[in-house]
Amino acid sequence: MKKILLLSIMTFLSTLSFGQVRDYELGAQLQDGARRNIYGGYYDYSDPEAVNMNVSVWGFVRYPGRYVIPDYTSVVDLMSYVGGPTDDSNLDELRIYRIDENNTEQMIPIDFNDLMWEDNLESKYKKVPQIKPGDILVVPGEPRLYFLDWFSIGLSVFSALISLTILILTIDRL
Repeated sequence: MKKILLLSIMTFLSTLSFGQVRDYELGAQLQDGARRNIYGGYYDYSDPEAVNMNVSVWGFVRYPGRYVIPDYTSVVDLMSYVGGPTDDSNLDELRIYRIDENNTEQMIPIDFNDLMWEDNLESKYKKVPQIKPGDILVVPGEPRLYFLDWFSIGLSVFSALISLTILILTIDRL
């Protein structure tokens, strides 16, 4: 009797843990309309009612990686999808790398620096290129050091010089 009761309890517990229903979403049928894979660099912002394309974003943005986006997405929309530029980005040197149908490589420069940091736009009629499938948006940049960073570097160098001076004075007294 005890064996039957123990077998019944084990069967009941195993069905609770292994018999759970899981909802899998395929393609662009997403509840939130967007999916981020935080462990890789793949982000899906596809539209189930539009033609979608794959583009890549490299450089100083919050979420660099490969994006599936609708074909009507602009560069500004794509910059919003990637979480925007970081503090270290150079917005005056954005580039779109593209390979045409003739297998020729193009580098298309874009300048958004005035949009973020200037009081007014440099040109009213700035033409921003359309994104095409396979494009790579490159957001260059370089690490910027602030006062605390410079202070830390200076303090480290000063400390090393003081230690070296004490070592030389100690050796000289021997």
